[in-house]
Amino acid sequence: MTDHCVLVIDDDTVVRESIAAYLQSTGFRTLEAENGEQGLQVFRENNPDLILCDLSMPVMDGLTMLSKVRSESISFPFIVVSGVGVMDDVVRALHLGASDFLTKPIADLEVLEYAINRALEKAQLLMENKRYRDSLDEAINSLKSSLTLLQEDQKAGRQVQMNMLPSEPLVFENFRIDHNVIPSLYLSGDFVDYFALNDHSFAFYLADVSGHGASSAFVTVLLKHMSMSLLEDYEANGRKSRVKPSHVLSYLNTNLLKTGLGKHVTVFGGIINTRSQTLTYSFGGHFPLPVISENDSVRFLEGKGLPVGLFEEAEYEDITIDLPTRFSLTILSDGILEVIPRKSLQEKEDYLLAVIKEGSGTVAALTESLGLGEDQEAPDDISMLVLTRS
Repeated sequence: MTDHCVLVIDDDTVVRESIAAYLQSTGFRTLEAENGEQGLQVFRENNPDLILCDLSMPVMDGLTMLSKVRSESISFPFIVVSGVGVMDDVVRALHLGASDFLTKPIADLEVLEYAINRALEKAQLLMENKRYRDSLDEAINSLKSSLTLLQEDQKAGRQVQMNMLPSEPLVFENFRIDHNVIPSLYLSGDFVDYFALNDHSFAFYLADVSGHGASSAFVTVLLKHMSMSLLEDYEANGRKSRVKPSHVLSYLNTNLLKTGLGKHVTVFGGIINTRSQTLTYSFGGHFPLPVISENDSVRFLEGKGLPVGLFEEAEYEDITIDLPTRFSLTILSDGILEVIPRKSLQEKEDYLLAVIKEGSGTVAALTESLGLGEDQEAPDDISMLVLTRS
């Protein structure tokens, strides 16, 4: 069921009421108006989520109504309805920013429902993208204006980084992905992110920028900016192109080299596809290797790749595996290796496998099992992503 409200504007009472009745039967709330002037008043007083408007009406026609709505809200979802003989008006409506158009008579009302849902989804996407851009612009402006201060004030730089991290876990069908970043004594460059790509896949990555200080923190802002730019390009293309983690790493590698900052990044990125039930991932010099746990067995994922931003000729490989019915995938930054109470690298890796095998299937459980806390004093950030499927 949906809680969206649709304003139906049509001077034909029978058409208007039949459309409203159908939408109500499918879970929408509806408002009605018989012309543009009345519709504009209802729009301003009731704040609906979408307008469905006939173009040819007395008092105020649909084009005038659309123009007035656009002057108040540039991206408000507005679908126009016209007779077959007035396609010129449809073209004008689209130029004015109409979300979609339908022709009378509407023989299949399911087509109308589909058009409304599509327009609402597009409006939601535009709103989310604006929020992302505003948040990113705010972070970039904050970091630029504070670069001098960051040399003396580690806390300010850390706050900028923390503000760009996901605010909550991502739940996608029966998958859940969550994170924890435990800051080091020095300003560093660990960063994690995850987001939906479409209705059947989502992406995630963990990145660790080399070195410490303001320049490393600034690279995390660049990473966020570049990943969001790729996501916006993908959405602008109608989500039709196939996203490959290796292509993303190549893009980051090229653009990071262009900055001339002398910084490189180790990255592990993956995409879950719920239709094919697969995980496709790519390594960019990431270590330690991610750990996949299934039933009573744990193992490191296989793969290798050069760090991002270090070599112009670097190439990255996609690896695809079938997903178990139930599993957890644990990804850690190399800061964890510095606090594990073991001497050799082999002992540290064995310790990690043992801890995860004992049942650390959540971020909170893993943090506790590894003996970590927010007051952890370490020379490097400790970041973790835990992906589970129940």
